[in-house]
Amino acid sequence: MLVDILHMSRRILRGPGPSIRWWIENLIKKRELGTYRYRYGIGALDRPNYAYLLFNAAALAAKLGHKRISAIEFGVAGGNGLLSMERHAAEIEKIFPVQFEIYGFDTGAGLPPPTDYRDMPYHFQESSYSMDRAKLTERLHRARLVIGDLRQTARSFFVDHHPAPIAALSYDLDFYSSTVAALEMLCAGERYYLPRVFCYFDDTVGDESELYNDFTGERLAIREFNERHETIKLCQAYFASARASLLWHHQIWIAHFFQHSQYNTFIGTPNRQLDLN
Repeated sequence: MLVDILHMSRRILRGPGPSIRWWIENLIKKRELGTYRYRYGIGALDRPNYAYLLFNAAALAAKLGHKRISAIEFGVAGGNGLLSMERHAAEIEKIFPVQFEIYGFDTGAGLPPPTDYRDMPYHFQESSYSMDRAKLTERLHRARLVIGDLRQTARSFFVDHHPAPIAALSYDLDFYSSTVAALEMLCAGERYYLPRVFCYFDDTVGDESELYNDFTGERLAIREFNERHETIKLCQAYFASARASLLWHHQIWIAHFFQHSQYNTFIGTPNRQLDLN
């Protein structure tokens, strides 16, 4: 019966009728029908953007011979995203020979006071997105919270935690100033990163209320980081945004470490040839 449902869903999802596709996808997600890889393939997962980050991070790590990698969420707030990241990691570890370490950065007390107009105080308010730390800690299985002012925790993180190479990053810090502090962590040295890191920037699209642009918020922090650094660049994942079906596809970026010793390591299909017809 389950096999028949999955075969039918594949046919429906390939065809027209977005409302039917939405209904089928939600049914599969709610009931967790089929394998995790199948649900990942059709996007029938909680926070598919996190699934995308961790799945591709693990795939790259496996090709490069890494057995342990790290994933970080900047901006934990209530903690639902961090819990989702844990669940995805547990499933993806069954597919790839890779183990995840997970870290969540947050003040624990919500947003700090905005610095200036670049933090978009017309949309973000001090103390928003506070955390019930005790409640969240009880529910976490493996993720470690890094609590405090990001300007300090970003500098002490590598010494305090000795993380496995970072392979996935989610930035949901809202502010320009906080994002600047988080991005500077990319300069910690190649032993702390894979040569290409899958990133998600939450506050880069929005709607008519946020009006995100290249001169405030996360987009400004990204642009200035790229201007300051010649050998590390943050680039939008055009292959993801080209799908254009979901908002989060436009929020995926890749951090490229061009001087990383593994950046040029071949990971493609070997000996590809195109025979003459």
